Amino acid sequence: MTLPNFHGAEQPSPPQSATAAETGPALFVKAHRFLDAEGDYAQVKAADLYPYFRAIEVSEGTRAVIHGREIIMAGSNNYLGLTGHPKVVEAAQAAIAKYGTGCTGSRFLNGTLDLHLELEERLAAFMGKEGCVLFSTGYMTNQGVIQSLAGKGDYVLSDKDNHACIVAGTRVTFAETLRYRHDDMRHLRVQLEKAHRERPDAGKLIVTDGVFSMSGTLAQVPELVALAREFGAALMLDDAHAVGVVGEGGRGSASAFGMLGDIDLVTGTFSKSFASLGGFVVGSHAVTEYIRHSASAHIFSASMPPANVATVLACLDILEAEPERLERLAEISDFMREGFRALGFNVWTSQTPIIPVVVGDMMTCFKFWKDLLEEGVFVNAVVPPAVPAGQALMRTSYMATHSDEELNRILDAFRKVGLKHGVIAANGQPGHHAQLNGLAD
Repeated sequence: MTLPNFHGAEQPSPPQSATAAETGPALFVKAHRFLDAEGDYAQVKAADLYPYFRAIEVSEGTRAVIHGREIIMAGSNNYLGLTGHPKVVEAAQAAIAKYGTGCTGSRFLNGTLDLHLELEERLAAFMGKEGCVLFSTGYMTNQGVIQSLAGKGDYVLSDKDNHACIVAGTRVTFAETLRYRHDDMRHLRVQLEKAHRERPDAGKLIVTDGVFSMSGTLAQVPELVALAREFGAALMLDDAHAVGVVGEGGRGSASAFGMLGDIDLVTGTFSKSFASLGGFVVGSHAVTEYIRHSASAHIFSASMPPANVATVLACLDILEAEPERLERLAEISDFMREGFRALGFNVWTSQTPIIPVVVGDMMTCFKFWKDLLEEGVFVNAVVPPAVPAGQALMRTSYMATHSDEELNRILDAFRKVGLKHGVIAANGQPGHHAQLNGLAD
């Protein structure tokens, strides 16, 4: 089955049943095969197990309405719970009243507002860096930064579990990409040694998620820094799921190790803790100014709308003024990890508010997801190739605004559904389904 690809890996080919003569241009054959009535997609849709593109009718932080039913949202990246905060909403509305709804141009031309400059200055100062460049989305940030810095004759060294936007960046650059096994520092060393042997003077960029979006684990920042220094490589962390989540004052994955000053480039997004849309990169003045003037994704795209920028500024104010939100988020994360493990679920080695709950095969995953929704809990179903075969999972994620009652209701729903599908056993151990798939801790 061809499903959303969370990491940019190649998709399997769909069943061979349609022909060009039946579907028109050969280019569209793949689309008709995807919709084949005998295929997995059609069967999953017909069984009402398809978990993607579900319309949310009302969204109010930890609560949402789907098909007229109120549910608890446990699948959002709204980590600080700020999407509906009165100060955030007021800031967005005020920006629209003053500037209108859009900039109608790129930052190079008519699309730079005083708000953009203010946010760049604030973020650079917040992250302890000299410069900052805003992009219109987080995806464009990583794609644009890699494309602008790594050119012909250079190397990009990329973790195999990096987000799809990093993979996209490696595909549009003329640099050679060497992928290393996920979180495997020994293999990264092997790849760095290979690059050094082939072209000793070549530029090298190590790029990795700071927090991996499926496992919720932190990158090995100290080891990455040491390898970057040894081989003269630049180090870039994608902190989309880390800024506003972990580290001192929410400054991200490197900050969690006290090493923010050792990182050359940090990228992030505004679509998670900052309750908006857009992205940024921070680094030295020279490097960020070069990116500003050479990244196609920045130069040839309309700038962030004023309401989006004002939203981020308001969220940054709240983050700095209310550190207790981060403390609450950490407490919730620990509570839920311990709760899932006590029930017998495998949550891998999550260290953040992203907590994967391993279910097993794809169809069990879809059924599990549907039953959770019936119990009033919304999470995200993740299946291969986004995760290894046999380790389809429920990706749960938490907000600082989840109440204790909501958290316990989520655990109760997982217990009930987990027992139904044999993923856990009544004695608090992994169930037969997990054991058959080799998923027991």
